Amino acid sequence: MGRHAWGWGLEERALPLDEVRPRVEPFFGERAERQGAPPRLPAPRVEVPAAVQAFASAADDARAAHAMGKAYPDRVRGFRGDFSTAPDVVVTPRSEAEVVRALECAAVEGLSVTPFGGGSSVVRGVEPVAGPGHRGAMTLDLSGLGQVREVDAVSRLARIDGGAFGPSLEQQLGAHGLTLRHFPQSFEFSTLGGWLATRAGGHFATGPTRIDELVHAVRVVTPNGSFETKSFPASGAGVDPNRLVLGSEGVFGVITEAWMRVRPKPTFRESASVHFDDYRAAVDAVRALSQSGLQPSNCRLLDPAEALVNGVTFDGGAVLVLGFESATHSMRAGMGEALKLTAQFRGRCEPGPQVLDGTQARGDDAGQSWRRSFLQGPYLQDALIRLGLVADTFETACTWSRFDALYAGVTGALTEGLQRVCGGGVVTCRFTHVYPDGPAPYFTFIGPTREGEELTQWAELKRLASDAVTAHGGTITHHHAVGRTHRPWYEREVPAPFRAALVAAKRALDPRGLLNPGVLVDVEG
Repeated sequence: MGRHAWGWGLEERALPLDEVRPRVEPFFGERAERQGAPPRLPAPRVEVPAAVQAFASAADDARAAHAMGKAYPDRVRGFRGDFSTAPDVVVTPRSEAEVVRALECAAVEGLSVTPFGGGSSVVRGVEPVAGPGHRGAMTLDLSGLGQVREVDAVSRLARIDGGAFGPSLEQQLGAHGLTLRHFPQSFEFSTLGGWLATRAGGHFATGPTRIDELVHAVRVVTPNGSFETKSFPASGAGVDPNRLVLGSEGVFGVITEAWMRVRPKPTFRESASVHFDDYRAAVDAVRALSQSGLQPSNCRLLDPAEALVNGVTFDGGAVLVLGFESATHSMRAGMGEALKLTAQFRGRCEPGPQVLDGTQARGDDAGQSWRRSFLQGPYLQDALIRLGLVADTFETACTWSRFDALYAGVTGALTEGLQRVCGGGVVTCRFTHVYPDGPAPYFTFIGPTREGEELTQWAELKRLASDAVTAHGGTITHHHAVGRTHRPWYEREVPAPFRAALVAAKRALDPRGLLNPGVLVDVEG
């Protein structure tokens, strides 16, 4: 199966428009299909350097596949055939030595370097950009480095290549009865190195699910030499060097491998969906769950609009998709305590939980409806573009005490903005992760577009959303990263002395500014 030229995932899995129309036409009326255009690429500005010729390509298909990520504007430009951001050369190293050679070659030839894992960035984090003084742009595709190199079953650690894609990584670990237990929505089309570079959040709502909590040690190749962090379960020896790499978004170096904390695969699972007539009561129930110590693996709260749009329920209420899992013992007691707690907030789980003590779980109907919608989400965005709708998501995190104001402020600003910019629209919210001190709300907005004005409309809505999030005490991103899209708000969020420290680190590790110009911080080349 082939990767989609401009859209998400595999072309063979694209959603038929006849399946999508019934989901959106009740909100937006009859939708005609818009026609895309074939890819248009500029000619390469440079020839493939001899030093990397054995593992490089300047073919149009290779360059087009690395021209952009998967943000809404990327997909719209791709749909229109605009691949003007294509790199001049794509290198696919097969060893760390070839990564080193590629960076040395870029320095000599005056090329920027964009590390590229699965290309699933939604914040313009993998778009090849030639910075000041660069003659062209090189994309460094890490997919040639995709192995689980070593497993320490005693310590529950695995040494894994940075270019390992989610399914391959899990398959290789599964041969040892282990799992990383990190499943972002982009799991199938993203890599370990990308997860580390963007501080990714996994699917699980509580417990050690963020990649920050799973990394043990890393190895990085920078333009100024390579380094690896020491292998300790914990250390109090000064500032943790792993933290410089996590969230660095390819601006300091290339993550070639990492030791990761793994665990036995779970075999005991329980799932349930809890319905609430009152959304405020549902939020209180989830807060109580997050502070209870029960640690559910899934704790996704869908607001009434999210539940309706995804076909989970049609009664105007909110739905909590709840799950527990373990590799060692039944989770019936944990689920029972969770349902007792939610009942205190008038939550109903009328069918009762679905229990499976085995290798695969099947939830109740509402849980399964949500799971299908979750996996189809990125494919649905492609279909909505073809139907002339702007559809995008953004996420944040805030303290529980700030959530009511943030939710009202964000949904209010976007509802007004959609009316003004698109003539109307829909705003929905779900919790992707919950912590004892606050939730991670994930918003979706959908509205009609005027053909040829999609990017202008999106930019205004994205600005409104980002301003509202930060004005009400939320972070600009919980797990989508900063890239170029969020950089203006990121620079307001982090302290100025810390930004200066990052610039100094950039100068030390990448003095010529080769890596990912425009992302996080810059130095002049």
